[in-house]
Amino acid sequence: MTEIRLKRVYDPPSRADGHRILVDRLWPRGLTKEAARVHVWARDAAPSAQLRKSFCHDPAKWDTFRTRYFRELDANPEALATLRQALSAKRVTLLYGARDTEHNNAVALREYLTRDLTKRA
Repeated sequence: MTEIRLKRVYDPPSRADGHRILVDRLWPRGLTKEAARVHVWARDAAPSAQLRKSFCHDPAKWDTFRTRYFRELDANPEALATLRQALSAKRVTLLYGARDTEHNNAVALREYLTRDLTKRA
């Protein structure tokens, strides 16, 4: 099964990252494409602007955010197809820009993808 890691896009890339997938809708401020070393920018798999703004990285809204985000992912088969293709790599690192390492879309997306991979296995 594919190992799905998480990492802030601002942290230095490493070989251990494997296939690097940026999962934010907006490109990270002040970071060049060369410095980010992103293999795939899966912006369509990121939460909608409306959902992102309503969540505002508030841990008290985490459960609601996850539920709504999972619904958005369920309704977006094209974005999921892109991610599933990228997950064919042995190791994948989902990259995000948020400062909160526990309550961000990449954490929720890894949970969603892990469930999806388990169902498909």
